[in-house]
Amino acid sequence: MQVAFAWSLCLSVGVVLLSIIPLTIGRVKAGYSVENMSAPRALFDELPSFGKRAVWCHQNCWESISLHAPACLLCLITFTDSNIAIIAALIHPIFRFLYIGAYVFNIPTARGLMWASGIFTTLLLYKEGLTKLI
Repeated sequence: MQVAFAWSLCLSVGVVLLSIIPLTIGRVKAGYSVENMSAPRALFDELPSFGKRAVWCHQNCWESISLHAPACLLCLITFTDSNIAIIAALIHPIFRFLYIGAYVFNIPTARGLMWASGIFTTLLLYKEGLTKLI
C-alpha cells in the first residue's frame, strides 16, 4: 500500500498551497495591489486579524511539510506496510486542512488539537519507517 504515502505527500503539499487562499483574501482586504510588490512584507501591519493569522498559518504549513515529507519518503523507500502508518499517512492531510480553518478563524483549542494530531501522525510515520529500516 505504498500509494498511501505518495498520496499523503501530494495531498499535504496541496494543503500548503491551499493555505495561500486565506492569505490572499487578507491581503486583498488590506488593499494589497501590484504596486506593493516592491515591499510585500510592509503590508503585514495593515492586514486584518484573520489576515495576520493566515500569514502565520501559511508559514506553519511550510514548517509542517518540511517534517512530513521526509517521513513519507522514509516509509516509501523502506516499503513500510504497517496499517498504523498507512492510516496516519492518510489522515495527516485532513488534520492539516482543519488546522488552517481553526487558525484563520481563531479557534485556539481546535488549532492546538489539529497541530498536535498532525505532528503525531508524522511521528508515527517516522517510527514505522525507522522500525522497518532497522
